[in-house]
Amino acid sequence: MRQLSVTAFRSYRSARLSVSSHSVVLTGMNGAGKTNLLEALSFLAPGRGLRRAQMAQVQNRQEIAVQWAISASVETPEGPRRVGTGRDPDSETERRVIRIDGAPTRGHNALSDLGAISWQTPDMDGLFTGGASARRQFLDRLVFGFFPSHAAQLSGYERAMRDRNRLLKDGGRDPVWLDALEVAMAEQGIAIAAARIEFVARLASSCAEAVSVFPAPSLAIDGMTEELAAGSPSLLAEQALRARLAESRGQDAEAGRALVGPHRSDLAVRYAARDMPAALCSTGEQKALLIALILGAARLQRIERGAAPLLLLDEIAAHLDAERRAALFHEIDALGAQAWMTGTDASLFEALAGRATFVVVEDGDLAISHQPNTST
Repeated sequence: MRQLSVTAFRSYRSARLSVSSHSVVLTGMNGAGKTNLLEALSFLAPGRGLRRAQMAQVQNRQEIAVQWAISASVETPEGPRRVGTGRDPDSETERRVIRIDGAPTRGHNALSDLGAISWQTPDMDGLFTGGASARRQFLDRLVFGFFPSHAAQLSGYERAMRDRNRLLKDGGRDPVWLDALEVAMAEQGIAIAAARIEFVARLASSCAEAVSVFPAPSLAIDGMTEELAAGSPSLLAEQALRARLAESRGQDAEAGRALVGPHRSDLAVRYAARDMPAALCSTGEQKALLIALILGAARLQRIERGAAPLLLLDEIAAHLDAERRAALFHEIDALGAQAWMTGTDASLFEALAGRATFVVVEDGDLAISHQPNTST
C-alpha cells in the first residue's frame, strides 16, 4: 500500500496518506480514529471489514450528502494497481461497489486477486474462548488469501441456506425448489470444507517449521462437512451432505436454521509444545498463539503467492513484552510485509524508528512524523 484516500468514513471527512515504508505506525489517544483507519483498509478485502459493520454504520454523520468511499494504490506481484470501494449510491441495500484500475467488478472475488489482508484486533483476544463463529470467520479470511474463489463459495452457500431456511419456515411446500437449494448447499459446502482442510494442513506445517518466540499451534477442523470432504471423493461427499440436509428438514424447520453444514464447523487450536487446548492457555499465551497463526499464514502467502499479505495489527504491542515486540517487528521485516500498527503509547514502537512511517492521528486528521512521537 503506497497511497490511501478515505472519504466520509467513520470519523474521517476526508483524509489522504502516502507512505514509502513496509511498516506504518498509527499513534494517538483513544478515540482519535486509529482503528477506523484500519477498518477502512480492511474494506479492501472481501467481506464487511474488521468490525463486520453494516454499510450505513461506517458513514460519517457529518457528511451524509457524500457516500463513504475508500481508494488506494497497492503493490502487487504484477505491478501497482488502483482499487476503490464504497457504498452503492444507487442502492438502498448493503451492496457496495468495487473498482479496480477504474473498471467496475462484479462481487468481491477480484479483491482477493489483488492480495490478502489479515488483521488482529483487541476484540479477537477471546477468539479461542468464545463461540465457534468467530473462529470460522477468522479461518475463512485466511483461506481467502490462498483460494480467491472461497469468498464466492461462502456467499453462494449462505444465500442458498437463507432461501432454504425461509422455505422451510413457510412449510416447505415446494420440494423441487428445496432439492435444488440443497444441491447448491452441498456443492458449495464441500468446496468450502475442502479449501479449509487444505489450507489448515499448510498452515499447521508453516507454524511447526518456523523458528520463533511465538508458540507453534497445532490445528484441526472439527466438523461433519469436513469429515465428509476428507473421507470421500468430492461427488460422493456432495451426495452425502445433500442426503444429510434432506434428512434434517424437519429438525431444521423446528430450529429455524440449518443444523448441518460447514457453517457449523470449528477451528480447533492447541498449544503444541504443551499439548493444551488454546482455550485453557493464559491470556498472554492465547495472544501469542493468535500472532503465530497470522504470521504463519503470512509466510505461506510469501512463499506461494510471491507477496506477503497486508497486516492490520490493532494495539498489537500493548500486551507483548520487549522480546516478543522485537520478534514481531523482525518477522514482519523478514517477510517483506507491510504492517499497519496502532497504539496509544508510541514508545512501544521506538525500535522501528528509521524503518517505519509514524503517523499521529488526532480527531480524524493524519500527520506524518519521521520519528515516534512519544508525547502522544
